[in-house]
Amino acid sequence: MQQMHSAYTCWVDSGQIVREARRRAGISQRTLASRVGMSQPSIARIERGDVQSSFDRTLGLVRACGFDLEIHVVPLDEDAWTLAERGAAVDPAARLDRMLAGTELLEEGMRARGDTGG
Repeated sequence: MQQMHSAYTCWVDSGQIVREARRRAGISQRTLASRVGMSQPSIARIERGDVQSSFDRTLGLVRACGFDLEIHVVPLDEDAWTLAERGAAVDPAARLDRMLAGTELLEEGMRARGDTGG
């Protein structure tokens, strides 16, 4: 289980969160740096993942962008873990085939309902 957990958490880090908040706010790294009393290169290093930001620093950077973070502890969905483990064992071509089959199924359902998707 721990191995799968790391597969999930490696995709989202403090830098990605900061970058997303800054982009949504429509501000530059320089503007964010000025708001929090840091240098622009320091913000760039955090966003690139060269430096791991603490939770408190990440929260402060996100709030300086005009956003907040919500973190919730929820029950573990064992079915999701099982599906993720199965998916991790599938090669990329098979994943693409599954995704395309799912898209076709969705489109068929929409046509059957008369939904044009717009």
